[in-house]
Amino acid sequence: MALDIIDTNTCQKCQFMQIISSDRSTHDSARMLDGFDYPAILVSNTYQILAANELYIRTFGAINTGTIAYCYRISHHYDKPCDQAGESCPLAACRKSGHREKVLHVHNTPRGREHVDVEMLPILDDQGELKYFVELLKPVAHASAQASTELMVGTSRKFNTLVEMINRVAPSDATVLLLGESGTGKELAAKAIHEASSRKDKPFVTVECAGLTETLFESELFGHAKGAFTGATYTKQGLVDAANGGTLFLDEIGDIPLPLQVKLLRLIETGTYRQVGSVEARSTDFRLVCATHKNLRAMVLQGQFREDLYYRVNVFPIHLPALRERTEDIPLIARSLLRKISTKQSVTLTTDAESLLKATQFSGNVRELRNILERAVLLSTTSEITSQTLSGCLDEGMLTDSNDEPTTLHHLERQHLNRLLFEHHGDKQAVADLLGISLRTLYRKLNLR
Repeated sequence: MALDIIDTNTCQKCQFMQIISSDRSTHDSARMLDGFDYPAILVSNTYQILAANELYIRTFGAINTGTIAYCYRISHHYDKPCDQAGESCPLAACRKSGHREKVLHVHNTPRGREHVDVEMLPILDDQGELKYFVELLKPVAHASAQASTELMVGTSRKFNTLVEMINRVAPSDATVLLLGESGTGKELAAKAIHEASSRKDKPFVTVECAGLTETLFESELFGHAKGAFTGATYTKQGLVDAANGGTLFLDEIGDIPLPLQVKLLRLIETGTYRQVGSVEARSTDFRLVCATHKNLRAMVLQGQFREDLYYRVNVFPIHLPALRERTEDIPLIARSLLRKISTKQSVTLTTDAESLLKATQFSGNVRELRNILERAVLLSTTSEITSQTLSGCLDEGMLTDSNDEPTTLHHLERQHLNRLLFEHHGDKQAVADLLGISLRTLYRKLNLR
């Protein structure tokens, strides 16, 4: 960047302070902000946007600085600061710590809602008092707050934490271990890490570790020389060589045979390996991302996974939340999956159907959700999937257990309403009459988040 860190550069701090107090503050402040490589705005201690650089205007649109424009109104359409609206506020955190702060937010943009990595830089006066802030906004390209067939999607707090962790580790070459239940999208997260890294223009190679025999796994991973074994009629390139310069993704690393783990450890430590049937040492350079649904630490204690390998792959662990931990994302995920499933026509879900999905237990997570939606598309006679059609696609016991203790009163109320809608086949008027409330009140309660 042309500008250094604001809170440690006295000269630039003074320039900002002088410009802000002058008659030409907006124009000159914007010119100062143009020194950053990212969209940037200058914000007052009272959340007012004072200036924006050219990159911000091109990315998020122009701000009318002739009127009072507050950052929380522009970015979130809130009528109060983020921390008072239930979100983390980088300005409030910056004010408290006196240092730069980072947070991942979902902002309203001309293109719709988008994930943005926000970094807040404080500007201190000569007495050390916080007066202004520079807010850098870095759009996130590997996640979406809208339906997408290619990217991870979601807006929940758990999902945003996942995206934030990916943002932090992706620029480095640190080994990442993705942890989570089956069907939570670990391969999609691995691809997101690759796409956000400096290796994005190089290969992304997946190795399915589950179900491979020891001999086949070694041949797949390291390749083999001609004549190495019966049927080896040609020299085969290994996947570690194919991933040279890029990212190697070991899916279900917990299933790697114990005898091969020492060879994988050597590969990670030295970057060298030998093809099956060859004595020649080869070298390769890749970024390692691993994934598992197993408890590797427990496997170490049971002697099923090497402890030294565990420490090599567990450099930066990231937990992928199950669907039950991010139920508010289910409608958005479902809309994204329907785009993949039905490519010839647009298929949608009714509000009742979305409510039913949110009240359903998906032990197989996104993978199981997709299976149910594929079934519903085949059974639906129209381009709109109703709760009646969807209920016929659910296995017995998939609705949320009423004995599960909800975390909030809103959760309990929404769970009860979804169950009643399911029992009355999506008939909202019948549910409203049963509860003794108006249909309008029922709609309002169903839309609570």
